[in-house]
Amino acid sequence: MLDDLLGLEISRKELQKLTNLPVNDELIIISHPLQAIVKRFIENVKGAEGATVVFIGLSVLVGSYVAIDLIIRFFATWVAIPSWLLLIILSFLAGSSGQIFLYFFWKQRLKLVEKNMTPSLKILLNDVERYNSVIKAIDINDQIEAAGNPGVSLKERQKVLEALALTRSDLVRALRTEKILRENKKFIISRSELFANNLATLTAMQVSEQASEHGRLLNEALQIALDVQHEMKSLQSQG
Repeated sequence: MLDDLLGLEISRKELQKLTNLPVNDELIIISHPLQAIVKRFIENVKGAEGATVVFIGLSVLVGSYVAIDLIIRFFATWVAIPSWLLLIILSFLAGSSGQIFLYFFWKQRLKLVEKNMTPSLKILLNDVERYNSVIKAIDINDQIEAAGNPGVSLKERQKVLEALALTRSDLVRALRTEKILRENKKFIISRSELFANNLATLTAMQVSEQASEHGRLLNEALQIALDVQHEMKSLQSQG
């Protein structure tokens, strides 16, 4: 992603902070980080320090086996299965138990989001998704151009990015306002800066070439901003 796009996207972490809810939370699959560890281990083995990595890996494996064997010999003499088999079984049980815990933890977080979901928040989250899709589309276009296709270069790129920056600002304000209203249902702390928006500036930037790529992106940013303005008015009327 080019430098001028960095910081425009509204990440999941930032969105969760703005809403104070675990929105767009994903279930952690234990096997995924394990696969990443194995992949990195293999890459390191192929590298200059391959012998050291292999030695460390074997040391961990042998150490685990010896620890299990000593525990069986001194504290679980009734266990009749081999130590290596017990190590495999314990690893499987630990992984399964951990995955079950992560699943129920994830479900609880989903229920928390569902319980606190408001119509305005649902619309704003959809607008954030659309906004991020525009950022992704520009990034893909940049990659295609960098691959040797100058003909796909985005015209009026700076104007599009300025429009997206204004849209991002409005989205952030709307999400902050929605959080205040949701968490303070009996009263609202008036903050005029939260209700200011850049719609007039964004509208003035709208281009006339409706069929052009940069025109389409600007119009998409404008439409998102219009949705945000509508929701801001709805939030203000609730107050």
